Amino acid sequence: MPPLRFLIADDHQIVRRGLSQLLQDGFPGCECGEAATGIEALEVALRDDWDLVVLDVNMPGRGGIEVLVDLKHGKPKLPVLVLSMYAESEYAIRALKAGAAGYIQKSAVTVELLDAVAKALAGGRYITPTLAELLASGIGRGVPDHPHELLSDREYAVMKLIATGKSVKEIAQKLSLGEKTVFTYRTRLLAKLGLSGDVEVARYALRHGIVE
Repeated sequence: MPPLRFLIADDHQIVRRGLSQLLQDGFPGCECGEAATGIEALEVALRDDWDLVVLDVNMPGRGGIEVLVDLKHGKPKLPVLVLSMYAESEYAIRALKAGAAGYIQKSAVTVELLDAVAKALAGGRYITPTLAELLASGIGRGVPDHPHELLSDREYAVMKLIATGKSVKEIAQKLSLGEKTVFTYRTRLLAKLGLSGDVEVARYALRHGIVE
């Protein structure tokens, strides 16, 4: 039987190496590939054969959720576990809606990764108790609890960067977008949130625990 092949996509080499070691300890003989950017992750994932992808949300260039959407379009049966430093309340449901097989916070990765991989390889989804509660609370609700839940993934990313004081130029560089495109996203998110400027975005994000 051929060895399991895992692709690890994260922009920090030390994280990639640590995840590789965890996977090799849990699945002896497995092979681990690496990608350091969203674009590289998508290219490598689509080009080669993998049993599972571990994908960081906060990738330089194209964000992890965007990569996930394209990856599931190209290889719908390939399981993808999303890894993030952010709380489940921020990105987990977005990731699951985009087709992720599970969502793991980096703070819990050493405890949860192997269980999540085993679940995903078996064709299931890895759902933590906290995420299960979030999903249950959304069933039958019909409408979002907060306006920011209506934002697209890219609008949400721009909002978070605005809230941390980044300029349009800095946001464009970080997300590999044109400045006009960032202005467009900014205009849309302000309209959806009912806000008038960057200061109000920062206050909104702080009030809802989106940034600290």
